[in-house]
Amino acid sequence: MAKKPAPTGPRLRVVIEPDIAIGPGKADLLEAIRETGSISAAGRRLGMSYRRAWLLVDELNRHLGAPVVDAVTGGSKGGGAALTRTGDEVLTRYRRMEEACRAAIAADVQALKQLIRRNQRQK
Repeated sequence: MAKKPAPTGPRLRVVIEPDIAIGPGKADLLEAIRETGSISAAGRRLGMSYRRAWLLVDELNRHLGAPVVDAVTGGSKGGGAALTRTGDEVLTRYRRMEEACRAAIAADVQALKQLIRRNQRQK
């Protein structure tokens, strides 16, 4: 599987407390869990191992004071995972902060792009 190019623009990492942070990786994982209903499928979608995905979920569950993901193991239908109310709120608030950051710096990002184009034409 070919790696997707990194998106342009800000990459927001919010340190809530010294040991608690959420950034694009954790937010993308929560979103993928919401969409796939599975930690392992979400990990595969993002190109990470199940262990890495599970460790990130476990870290969020432990540090936020309430679970962000409810996981059901095994059984006849296999396991599954879903975001809790806390998980939904964490993801919603993070995406809102991302959008606010993008809007706040849009003019400066555009100016930098124009500067790069101008400098490339001068070469």
